[in-house]
Amino acid sequence: MRPTSPTGRLLIGFAITLLLVAVFSWYALRQINGVRALQSETVERNRKDSLQLLRIQNNLHSLALAMRDMVEGGEPYPLVAWKGQFDRIRFDLDDALRIENQLAASGQTGGQDPERQRRLADSLRQFWNSTDQMFEMARTGREEPARRLIRTSLEAQQAALTSTVARLLILNNEAEQQAVLQIQRIFDRVERNVYVFIVAMLAAISVTSLYLIQANRRIFKRIEGLSDQHRILARKLISVQEEILHSVSRELHDEFGQILTAVGAMLGRAERRGLPPDSPFCSDLAEVRAIAQETLEKMRSLSQIFHPAMLDDYGLEKTLEWYVQHFEKQTGIVIRYEKRGMGPFAPDETAIHVYRILQEALNNVARHSGSAEAWVRVSMDGGRLHLEVEDRGVGFRPGPVSGIGLIAMRERAEILGGSMTFTRPAQGGTLVSLQVPASEKAAGA
Repeated sequence: MRPTSPTGRLLIGFAITLLLVAVFSWYALRQINGVRALQSETVERNRKDSLQLLRIQNNLHSLALAMRDMVEGGEPYPLVAWKGQFDRIRFDLDDALRIENQLAASGQTGGQDPERQRRLADSLRQFWNSTDQMFEMARTGREEPARRLIRTSLEAQQAALTSTVARLLILNNEAEQQAVLQIQRIFDRVERNVYVFIVAMLAAISVTSLYLIQANRRIFKRIEGLSDQHRILARKLISVQEEILHSVSRELHDEFGQILTAVGAMLGRAERRGLPPDSPFCSDLAEVRAIAQETLEKMRSLSQIFHPAMLDDYGLEKTLEWYVQHFEKQTGIVIRYEKRGMGPFAPDETAIHVYRILQEALNNVARHSGSAEAWVRVSMDGGRLHLEVEDRGVGFRPGPVSGIGLIAMRERAEILGGSMTFTRPAQGGTLVSLQVPASEKAAGA
């Protein structure tokens, strides 16, 4: 049964989550914008109301001072001389009251008492009527009755007006406090909704995370199983390849080598069995024997390439030196061979894999780099073998290793418990680096 992919369900869940986030964000922004508008409206209303009420209060205070001076008679002016100042104050009070009425008509004075505003307007009209009566009495020469009118009526009306304005200021402050409480309630509701949304999102994320964890565990378990199978198969293939190459090398060296050696010996004996020097068979036998000898040498060389016998007889160090010289003669590429701290350290399994990696790396230099020279560096450091093959060729494209030969090199490095990298030096070209444990004990650690 083909396993179903969780991608579709995850996309649906992701879309639902995004939708919920969008809806909640819209709702929260709407609430916040409403709070901001209410706050701005309240601040602006209170500012305007307070300015006008303070304006009225200041004018009433100016009237109180003026009436005090008029009653006391300390000024050398007649009462009629105060009319200009009263007219200016009256104009300013009427203007302030007009603005108050406009604010009330626009609905921005919800905190004010409409009844008190009407009483304020009526009281002002009565006050100005009494003021006009007082100035009329003063104009006709009746200043003493006019002063008595100020003491008995105008001062009391002014005090009542001042009390009304003070009450309106108190109501304005109370309205501001109510608005603050309303804003606080809205903020509390938004905060509560945010907490609820966060808890819901955390729950959704937790459920989704658990689902993803389980799905990823199943996926990674399958990948791990496939990776293990791939690793086992690769090692088996490499092991089979080495066995076949070793067998072919041994057959070439033992069987065909002996046959060609025997053929050469038989041709030598035939040449020595009294053939006349001028016989055409002498030159033919010599040519056939030369061909047999050349074939024998090529076969021995091929046998060494398949599985060098000196790897078993003399170890990795001598084998690497021999192969570098053989490769240089075969390809014409100059090899700069550097060796540091080497010794008979590598077991057979490690030696054959290191040899194959060097073989594949140099073959890649010959086939792909276009470089006329290369560097091979072998060293021992801290119980680990370091092998580097570097050229100054065309290099390679950055990205994952994809060639069969390169993959085989990396597989061999993993078999040995080491690591392999392919980099591009600053000077250009390619640098192949291998690091492996120098012994079976280190490799198994």
